Amino acid sequence: MILKYQTFELKLKHPFKITRGVRTSNQVVLIEIEHDGLVGYGEASPSPRYKENVETVKNFLEKVDLSKFNDPLQIEDILNYVDSIEPGNNSAKAGIDIALHDLVGKILNIPLYKLFGLSKERTPITSFTIGIDEPEVIERKVKEAEGYPVLKVKLGLENDYEIIRTIRKVTDKPIRVDANEGWKTKEIALEKIKWLQNEGVEFVEQPMPADDLDSIAWVRDRVEIPIIADENCVRLWDVPILGKAYDGINIKLMKCTGIREAIKMINTARAMNMKVMLGCMIESSVGITAGAQISPLVDFADLDGNLLITNDPFDGVKVKDGKLVLPDEPGLGVKKLI
Repeated sequence: MILKYQTFELKLKHPFKITRGVRTSNQVVLIEIEHDGLVGYGEASPSPRYKENVETVKNFLEKVDLSKFNDPLQIEDILNYVDSIEPGNNSAKAGIDIALHDLVGKILNIPLYKLFGLSKERTPITSFTIGIDEPEVIERKVKEAEGYPVLKVKLGLENDYEIIRTIRKVTDKPIRVDANEGWKTKEIALEKIKWLQNEGVEFVEQPMPADDLDSIAWVRDRVEIPIIADENCVRLWDVPILGKAYDGINIKLMKCTGIREAIKMINTARAMNMKVMLGCMIESSVGITAGAQISPLVDFADLDGNLLITNDPFDGVKVKDGKLVLPDEPGLGVKKLI
C-alpha cells in the first residue's frame, strides 16, 4: 500500500466564530492510500484544541510505512500499528482510518454502510451550525439555513441571550446549543441552561471546561435537558467515566482516530444507556461522508462541516430536508472534484 497526502485550504462561506476564536478558512490534509490500482480517500482536519495542525499531521504521516502490509482488509493490524507510532495525532490517524475503510469498501465493492450492516434509511437529521456573530448576521444565517429543520447554535460568550433571542425572532425550529467550554462557573452554566430550557433547546454540549467534571455533574443534576460531552469525550477510554456527569457523548472522527474507534465508542455509550451524537470539524465531503456512513447507529448528527465551505474538493453525502442521504458507490462513495 502506498500513502500519499497533500494540504488543502477549505474556505468558509462566513467567518466562523466560537469561544476559542474566529476563522475564515481551515487547513486540512487530504490523504490517499493506493493498492492494486484502487485508491482510498481520507482526510485529517486538525484542531489546535487537541494540539494538532497541518504540520503535526504531515510529520506524523511521514512516519507511517504501509508498505509492510499486503492486505488492506487487515484493518485491525494496520490501525493498531498506526496508533502505536506515537501518542496523539488523532486527526492524522483518522485520515488514515478513513482512507483505509474507503479502500476496503472499494475492494469488496460495497458501500461502507453495508459493510457495517447498516440501513441507509436510518440516517438521522443533521443540524446546521450557526456560529457566534452580531444579531444582523445571525438573522441572515438563520434565513440561509431555511432548508434545515434543526439548528446548532454556538454560545459561550457575553452575547448568549442576544443570539438566542435573535434566532427566536426568525424561527421556532429546535435548537441544539454548543458552549465549547465557555461557561466558566457552574452557577453561570446553571443559570443559562435553565433559561435555554424555555427557549426550545433540545440539549447543551460541553457547557463548562472539560477538566471540571464535578461541576458539570452538579449542573446536570439541576437541569431538565440533556448535557452532552464534546471536549470531554476524545477517545474510547474517556467514555466510561462520563456517565456520572453527562447524558450523552459527541463523537468526532477527527478526535477519536476514525471510524473503527468511533464504532467502539458508540457501543460503549449504548451499554451505559447514554445518547450518542456524531459531530465534525470544518471538513470536506471526505470526512463528513465517513461520519455519515455510520450515522444510522446514533441519535443525533451534526455533520455539516462541508455545508459551511465554498470549495469542497469532493462530492459525497447529500442532505435532503435535513436528512443525510448516503451515496451507493463502493467505500465512502465520494468523487474527487479538484
